[in-house]
Amino acid sequence: MIKSMTGFGAAKGFISPWGRVNLEIRSINHRFLDIVLHLPEGFLHLEQKLKDEIAKRIKRGHIICRLEINPLQLKKPVLNKHLIKEYYFSLKQISRQLNLKQDININTLAGLPGIWTIQSQLSLSLSWSKIKPLVKEALDILIQRRQQEGRALYQDLGARVQRLGEALKIIKRRFKKVIKQRIRSYNTEEEKNNFLRSSDINEEVVRLSFHLKNFTRCLKNKKAVGKELDFILQEMQREANTIGAKSIDAIISNRVIGMRSEIEKMREQVQNVE
Repeated sequence: MIKSMTGFGAAKGFISPWGRVNLEIRSINHRFLDIVLHLPEGFLHLEQKLKDEIAKRIKRGHIICRLEINPLQLKKPVLNKHLIKEYYFSLKQISRQLNLKQDININTLAGLPGIWTIQSQLSLSLSWSKIKPLVKEALDILIQRRQQEGRALYQDLGARVQRLGEALKIIKRRFKKVIKQRIRSYNTEEEKNNFLRSSDINEEVVRLSFHLKNFTRCLKNKKAVGKELDFILQEMQREANTIGAKSIDAIISNRVIGMRSEIEKMREQVQNVE
């Protein structure tokens, strides 16, 4: 059954000796799979593994994964000695060129960008094996939520397909009746043939009926079918437009307007199907 692209999953754990780890994964609709990671400083070595793990289980959607770590060990400031020397000699050179007498003190240097960094001795040692179970737990919850919303989408789209099928049956019956009535008003075979060529909607009705069956089949697919469903709906809209353009009857025209509106609402829903 289809899955939605909207969902949220979170997992929390205490990993000794690092501290508390919080992992959140959110997803919204997107044409492709787009993964954005927010990782604490010093954990970029986990980036590719996180992306690979997510891509194994999710095929479409804009995914935001946030990892937060509250370490037990206090972080300590680290002075960038090389950078502070570069600042000092550059400022000295400018002072001589401008003939400035004011001396450069340590307080000035300490406030310059990049001089201080905060480092945790444990950050780089946190292995993937410790994080992976939390990723799995968050993904399990996320996918469960996507499946729940997918079931709601399935019911809504299924009901709309049924309404379209009923409207199409009415159009077929009405078309046969109208053709029999109108054809009597033409005297020659040439006039009758010209009339049928310009107003016959049998081909469009057959194709639209096929698209409805194909759409229903795709709804039951467990794979990512959002793009395919959207394509089928485009074809359905095309056939409905042609039927409307050929219509020679007000009742058929009104039914077609209703069908086009229904198809448009289905296309909006399908934008959130994986």
